[in-house]
Amino acid sequence: MADVPVPADLRDRLTAVAGDAAARPLLVALDFDGTLAPLQDDPAASRILPAGVGVLADLAGRDGVALALVSGRAMADLHALAEVPAGTYLVGSHGAERARVTQFGLDRDVVELTHEQADRLAALGARAAAVARGRDGVWVESKPTAVVVHTRLAEPKDAVPAEAEALALGAELGVGTLHGKDVVELTVLPADKGTALQALRRELGAPVVLYAGDDVTDEHAFAALDPDDLTLKVGPGDTVARYRVADPAAAVAALAHLLDALG
Repeated sequence: MADVPVPADLRDRLTAVAGDAAARPLLVALDFDGTLAPLQDDPAASRILPAGVGVLADLAGRDGVALALVSGRAMADLHALAEVPAGTYLVGSHGAERARVTQFGLDRDVVELTHEQADRLAALGARAAAVARGRDGVWVESKPTAVVVHTRLAEPKDAVPAEAEALALGAELGVGTLHGKDVVELTVLPADKGTALQALRRELGAPVVLYAGDDVTDEHAFAALDPDDLTLKVGPGDTVARYRVADPAAAVAALAHLLDALG
């Protein structure tokens, strides 16, 4: 990735973290879509850039480094699409699901809903299906704790009212609502990436976290982290992250620089 530029201030910070023994264990936590994998119209086509697969494997093999993917995707999809090594922590559904990759599959934390939450999830699914009905390119994804209205494939005449109705549905039913790029997620088990990330860093005892993400939902993680953590926005848009790169190729280049600096 030597041909992809990394901003000088980011390179300096990565080098400093790599050389700081007090920053161990270092938690490298990364969003998936739009951060490691270029955004696709078909979510099933998303893959980590080939160069990124090798960089992540090498990072996970370094002493004192813990690797995590933190995504809005359901855990099953994230595990199926992400080519990551054993030992990687997977945080799915914006923090509602968590697992660790092993040589034999996933070691998953069990998600349990109350009867009331399960009933509310079923009602959400039916109401969300009505939002999508008759609108080309609008579709609904079901997750263990949420339903998601997707509008990436829809024209504005269908996408705009669908997102507005989905947001109104969340307010009406009093469920957690996350509005990201071309998606509205309605969840019966409130969770966000910031809370999940801080919980993981406490569990690991990580004094420093590197977190990279591209979406509005990643702002929860950026805001939740500490001033000494390294927050990286991938792509355009307002952000509270301290650093920014242009696209997933540049994000992978930044990770490759960290890898080199770790020696």
